[in-house]
Amino acid sequence: MNYLKLNRAKSAEIVVTDSRRRPQFTVPPELPDICRVTSTKVLGVTLTNHLSVSDHVRDVLRYHGMNEEELRLVYKSVVLAKLMYASPAWWGFATAADKKRIEDFVQRGVRLGLYLANDPTPTELATDSDNNVFGSVLYNCHHVLSNSSLTRQTTSTISDIVVITCLCLSNMMIEIF
Repeated sequence: MNYLKLNRAKSAEIVVTDSRRRPQFTVPPELPDICRVTSTKVLGVTLTNHLSVSDHVRDVLRYHGMNEEELRLVYKSVVLAKLMYASPAWWGFATAADKKRIEDFVQRGVRLGLYLANDPTPTELATDSDNNVFGSVLYNCHHVLSNSSLTRQTTSTISDIVVITCLCLSNMMIEIF
């Protein structure tokens, strides 16, 4: 038999919900002498009533000397850079569903305060990157496509340049043989 007694002064209650997957329910009444909280630490990890660990991640990063601006910088330079890596090569081939998933992911970063709402969207980032690469091809006189009338007249994205490059290389191979 266990003779331990609950120390109500050191106890806390957290009601865990998942509003995305389960229908809304009535929250049970509070227990007497026990405080109800929306987040708690379990074995050093901060959990919220939605089983989110974003507060824990933010606390750990702050503890290691990172303020909000530095967190945003890390998000942009690591997460967004990884997500948008080489986007000029693949963005034109991405489906609308893929692009929406990327946009939704970045919106989660906005909700967490890791990305500002007025910062460029992934579509804007991809367009800017595409324009930069397209401009460097168009205005580089040493580029294989710089003198091509196709580049100036019919292309608008780097995806078009990739196709034209393949066509030009194929034509060059034909001419050689």
